[in-house]
Amino acid sequence: DLSSAAFWLVAAAIHPHARVTLKGVGVNPTRTGVLDILTAMGARLRRERERTEGGEPVADITVESSQLVGADIKGELIPRAIDEIPVLAVAAAVASGATTIRDASELRVKESDRIVSLATELRRLGARVEELPDGLVIRGGATLRGADCRSYGDHRLAMALAVAGLVARGRTTVDDEE
Repeated sequence: DLSSAAFWLVAAAIHPHARVTLKGVGVNPTRTGVLDILTAMGARLRRERERTEGGEPVADITVESSQLVGADIKGELIPRAIDEIPVLAVAAAVASGATTIRDASELRVKESDRIVSLATELRRLGARVEELPDGLVIRGGATLRGADCRSYGDHRLAMALAVAGLVARGRTTVDDEE
């Protein structure tokens, strides 16, 4: 499932010494927005062994440590990456330049108000984040610092914060991690 794989993909892209290969990941074009966004951000990402399994397209995806840059995430990309926005926001926080996420007001009615939650918790880690009615502006290049973070009972936020903790200086804890 690409939605679950996204955490590993971003972790590999933002970690300074990583290469991760995920095998048999679903790559249905209606769900591959995260791959398009990471590629636009400069991720060293490649698909290999593209094939069909169980009637669905799958591939092995390899991502290596990358120097990410900011991107505009909006329009047709949003429905194809809505569940991956929390972890993409972490990538944006450490990328150089600004990332703007627009057309994503649906984030306000997920397990938490993900716009407020992401802005609050990324700021706690040292990122520069501005809330928009339908998204976020994240000014990248932050050196994240460890912090005690809240998950708001939202599994995608908990996982995104855990990924941020991989590259933060100091200890990061996430409450309600289960």
